[in-house]
Amino acid sequence: MTEEPHIPFECEVLYEDERIIVIDKPHFLATTPRGMWYRETALIRLRERYGEPDIVPAHRLDRPTAGIVVFVRDPAVRGAYQMLFQERKVVKTYECLAPLVPPRRPRYGTAERIGRHHPFPMMRKSRINKDRGRLQAYESADTPNAETLVERGDDVRRIDGKPFVNYTLYPRTGKTHQLRVHMDSLGLPILGDDFYPNVVRRAYDDFSQPLELVARTLEFVDPVSGERRRFVSQTPLASGRMKLYDGVVLPGTARDAAVHAVEGKR
Repeated sequence: MTEEPHIPFECEVLYEDERIIVIDKPHFLATTPRGMWYRETALIRLRERYGEPDIVPAHRLDRPTAGIVVFVRDPAVRGAYQMLFQERKVVKTYECLAPLVPPRRPRYGTAERIGRHHPFPMMRKSRINKDRGRLQAYESADTPNAETLVERGDDVRRIDGKPFVNYTLYPRTGKTHQLRVHMDSLGLPILGDDFYPNVVRRAYDDFSQPLELVARTLEFVDPVSGERRRFVSQTPLASGRMKLYDGVVLPGTARDAAVHAVEGKR
């Protein structure tokens, strides 16, 4: 049996009260125990830190994804917070790094431009399926069940000699690996993705290539207090391995020129 490796990254507690705890989850740390991961999960770390065995997650993030996760510490209100997510009464935004290249036409579903003259923002819709025992989710020609609004940013950077840029993703649904599948289907695989387009096998204790996807913001009306809450992840994209585009973040016209050069290839 493989020994559970230590995950050398900490959860930052962004907010807590008598009902909930909100954390900024690092890459590589699972939300809850699964497979070989038990103590090195956000849930068990929080239970041990606070000495509260009743703490449970209101929702989950994939192990490779960093960002905002809400945990409930009061069993009496557990259902109220979990229903927020089940009934999609929360507003989520994600941020990722992906290639600065023209988006391709997806094989399945639709990719509709919001504006007339630029490829982004774009609404991506498709049918996403996930079979038990299969690592990758996949798309099919059936009726769409997944929607993602994709916006491209202007923070152009060079990594390993190739230009990347930040994208902001607004999921309208919550299918398994939805954001990763939709970006890959556009020819824009997220940097560090070990599943899309191809499965890459890495050692369990290899933390050198994180998936550059962060659950950046989370907003909802508190079901108990009625207050509007908004939390923002401070996890940076590509921390430690990013080189700025030719040594600097491209300012103004130079950055625009890089983006327009890509759009001109369409």
